[in-house]
Formats: sequence, C-alpha cells, structure tokens
Amino acid sequence: QLQLVESGGGSVQPGESLSLSCVATGDTLEEVAVAWFRHSPGMEREMVSCVSSHNGISYYEDRVKGRFIISKDLAKNLVTLQMNSLKPEDTSLYVCAARRYAFYCTDWTWTQYEYFGQGTEVTVSS
Repeated sequence: QLQLVESGGGSVQPGESLSLSCVATGDTLEEVAVAWFRHSPGMEREMVSCVSSHNGISYYEDRVKGRFIISKDLAKNLVTLQMNSLKPEDTSLYVCAARRYAFYCTDWTWTQYEYFGQGTEVTVSS
C-alpha cells in the first residue's frame, strides 16, 4: 500500500520560492503517476502539476507554467514541486496524489487518483 507524506510548505513573501516534497513509502513510484493538487477555500480543487507514470511526461496548469517544476526521484522515492516566483494567488493547501499505471497523468481527475497525502499549506503574503 502506497503512503504519501508531503512537506515543505510554509509562509513566504511574493517572489520567493518553496520546494514541496511528496515522499512515498510502502512501494516504489516507478510505475506511478504523481500529481499535485491545490485547494483553496471557496475555490474548486485544481491540478497544479503532474508527472506521468512511465514516460515522465509532465503537465503544468497555465498559471504556474514557467514558475513551477515537478520532478520524480526514484532513488529517493519522492516527487518534488519546486515553486518559484510565488504569488499571493498560489496560497493554498497542496496535496500530492498518486495513481498506478497512469501513462498520461492528466487523464485522471482527483477522485480517480488512488493514494493521497494529507497536504501541506502554502501561504504567500506580504
């Protein structure tokens, strides 16, 4: 059973950076797609970024393109979301989710992902 634990959230000022980690235990991420979702009060949950299971294809939501970078490290069994040039609108609860054999990570919605972490809070404010 795959278990996911996020870390790296915090409070920063606009323009600063944070690096979120999603560490997996219980099984390898080798054939697993991992996505980062964010959910803010009063807003719909959205997929921010994801990396597919076998081909490494990644996706970025338009508002984070050029600022966020997702990477999978199989040696450490974790996925990192490097967030640069943070904006107040990036403030949210960030949750990582995983699904096995998801060749195109964007093909699956939140409810179709199989494993979820507890989330880590990101606050961007001056």
